[in-house]
Amino acid sequence: MSEIQKTANNEVIGTAKEQEPKIYSVQNILKFTFFSAIGIFMFFVPIEINDKSSIPLDHLVTWIRESLGKGVSYYTIVLVVLGAIYPFYKKTWNNSSVEMVISFFKVLGLVAAVLVLFETGPAWLLAEDMGPYWFYKLLIPIGVLVPVGAVFLALLVGYGLLEFIGIFMQPIMRPIWKTPGRSAIDAVASFVGSYSIGLLITNRIYKEGKYTKKEAIIIATGFSTVSATFMIVVAKTLDLMSIWNLYFWLTFLVTFAVTAITVRIWPINKMSDDYYTEEGFPEERIEKNRLRYAWEQAMLTAHHAPKLKDNVIENVKDGFVMAMGILPSIMSIGLLGLLLANHTPVFDYAAYIFYPLTALLHIPDAFLAAKAAAINLVDMFLPSLVVLKASLETRFIIASLSISTILFFSALIPCILSTEIPLKMSHILAIWFLRTVLTLVIITPIALLVL
Repeated sequence: MSEIQKTANNEVIGTAKEQEPKIYSVQNILKFTFFSAIGIFMFFVPIEINDKSSIPLDHLVTWIRESLGKGVSYYTIVLVVLGAIYPFYKKTWNNSSVEMVISFFKVLGLVAAVLVLFETGPAWLLAEDMGPYWFYKLLIPIGVLVPVGAVFLALLVGYGLLEFIGIFMQPIMRPIWKTPGRSAIDAVASFVGSYSIGLLITNRIYKEGKYTKKEAIIIATGFSTVSATFMIVVAKTLDLMSIWNLYFWLTFLVTFAVTAITVRIWPINKMSDDYYTEEGFPEERIEKNRLRYAWEQAMLTAHHAPKLKDNVIENVKDGFVMAMGILPSIMSIGLLGLLLANHTPVFDYAAYIFYPLTALLHIPDAFLAAKAAAINLVDMFLPSLVVLKASLETRFIIASLSISTILFFSALIPCILSTEIPLKMSHILAIWFLRTVLTLVIITPIALLVL
């Protein structure tokens, strides 16, 4: 450890000792243990209710949806309406060409959602696998999950747990992914909860000055994958449940292996290390007395944390804004992707972007795999529909690819654009392309070997 690091650590520990009567109070210890325990339980502890095993947050969201009945549909429409008019209210719709396009799609999403809800409109829109699928299977769950999840998110990250875990994860996160130890909780929240929750955490911590621009971009594009529960949907669709453990763990490892590579190449390696706030609050790098330092940091955070009510209100506000931002986009862009895939040759042509690679890798049904890789940019579930009748190896490869590429237009990309994380569309597309290529290169030989 350098002399500068030693001095910095001694200063922090000294400050903590000066405040010891205050920071080690029973109140702070209870805030850290009780609120963090509730957050951990809601996000990370699967329980079985009505023969369904999932995290408590998922059970709660399901109960709310069932309790509200038809009312949840009208609640979702209200969010879609607010999301469609929000860019015009904030006068941000014409800030850039990307904002203009996204704002246009939000209006289209509003029109489509209203037509689906009231069961009026063209037959293609009301087909069971078109408008109703996107509205009832995607919009409603996300519309309820994000604001409700934000309540428990306040408990999970607001009272010291983030700092406590971060100190222990430093030796792993920094060398491999070049992110602070505290970012480990983002990765886990995405995999067991939802990418929207993971992004909510990332955006909040970035705005607090605890992530740099580069760190926030690494986390948003490298950790914010769809949840394990949605992976089950993909596995069931492609008849992979008989090898679920193999699929889950290989996909998990490949996803984060690809991230470890992308952080070291353009465009991410050229991103700045500036903070959102004028002065950042980087995580101290600790190499000894890790447990003592982690506890001190947790107690300091709990001591300076806002009141529970204020913390929850702020997080719920962020949750509603994020839900408003992504729901209308999901409706319109997802439907557009389905239309293009089912009724036009657009993705047949786009497949030739990846066909040389899929053929070189000797993937069975190489052209179908290439088409699925191209359509993955629109939505992560669409590739599964492309390779339904393909070989086991191809289905396995595409099932992993649809998770590992992370970025897609129907939800995650609008979700990123609705945050404060400064990421250009050109960089999003470049990262998506690199993740697609790297995933195919890594997962294909493994799949051909083990299946």
